[in-house]
Order: sequence, then structure tokens, then C-alpha cells
Amino acid sequence: MPSRAPAPVPPSRFDFGFADSDEVDSMSGDLVIAGGDLEPGTLLSAYRHGIFPMGLGDGGAPPLGWWSPQVRGVLLAGDHHVSRSLRRSRAKFEVTVDAAFEQVVSACADPQRDGAWITPQIARAYGRLHELGWAHSVEVWDDEGLAGGLYGLSIAGLFAGESMFHHRTDAGKIALWELVRIVFDDHGHDRIIDVQWNTPHLSTQGVRDLPRRAYRRRLDVALRQSIPAGLR
Repeated sequence: MPSRAPAPVPPSRFDFGFADSDEVDSMSGDLVIAGGDLEPGTLLSAYRHGIFPMGLGDGGAPPLGWWSPQVRGVLLAGDHHVSRSLRRSRAKFEVTVDAAFEQVVSACADPQRDGAWITPQIARAYGRLHELGWAHSVEVWDDEGLAGGLYGLSIAGLFAGESMFHHRTDAGKIALWELVRIVFDDHGHDRIIDVQWNTPHLSTQGVRDLPRRAYRRRLDVALRQSIPAGLR
């Protein structure tokens, strides 16, 4: 397992500062620009400005698009909901962090999944960020092996969730539960978990919608926070 201490990366060739402008706030779409690359410095700079990449072609194929949703799905401190049935289910599983990053990304990238978008290029880019200590995974295991998990980027007080999967009932929810514990438990009330777009499934677990401008304000605060102790 790589060191969790994030390594410095060369700066990006691209300036994402335009994403902080009123002009972007007034845009009606979620896509703000296309092109660029997936170098570590580019990705980290983009997330710091509230932007994330996803291919514009089928299955996430090129060209590369950079997105800043008008309405962002976020999980804030105190909002996560854990049902009684999930609490009972928790005892069936073991949870780890950064024990099987490549396996988690591979499961999330399964082309048979609805809305599959993780290309080999995306997987390699986030694998490199994992090696550098910026990207992390949460794994949920049972007697049959890897049952579920999620992965994303940790930048100061921001955890940008990229994808989540489950092979067994409740395993994905338990991965999110563990992430919430890690991110918010050590006095991390001003941190945020960004899930990009909200869904009915995520909303039942406490994810709320934030308009783009409100998200940027929360992001600015989160980026002044410390990295969660469980991800250092």
C-alpha cells in the first residue's frame, strides 16, 4: 500500500480559475469546457476549482469534458442517514481503506454497469493519484471477497467521490458510512463529501443539493481544513 501522505505534483498547464467567475455561475449547463489532459496537477487543480472530468463520448470515451454541475450533490457533517437495517447488516462485513484500490476502480468501471463512464485512461490517471497519496478507496469485504467499495480524491477537507459499487446488498452503503466516519469524525464539520450529481438512492442516505455558487462557497471553506486523519 502506498504512503498516504500526498506527494507534491507539478502544476497544471491549464488554468481553471475561470470556473470561479460569475459567468460560469450563470451558465445553464453542467459542462464548462472540453479538452485538456489527465495529469495529476491538472486533476488536482480542477477539483480545487469545483470541476471534475468525464469523457463526452459513449462510455466516457474522448473527447474529455470538464464538469461543474448547476446543482451539486454533497454530503455534509450530520446529514448522513443510517437505517436500522443497515446497522444490522454491518456485522456481516469487514471494512478496509486503501487495501485494494485497483480492484475497486475495476469494479466501478465494469462496462456492464448502467452509465459506465470510467475508461482505462481515467483508471490509470486515478491510479497514479493513488500512488501519489491523493486518491483513496474504501473496501467492504465478506466471506466471498470484495463485496463493495468506493474511491475518490482527498484534497484538504474535500473528499471528491468518483464512483461506488456493490456486489452484495448494503455493501456500497457501508463503504459510504465508513467514509463519512473518516471524513467527519475528527472535528471535520467544515469538510465536505462531494458526490457530483445527487440520485434518489444517495438522497436517502442524506445527500443534499447545493446550487453551483453555494457549492463553491462550501468548497472554499473545505479547502482550508485539514486532511482527515484516516486518509493521511
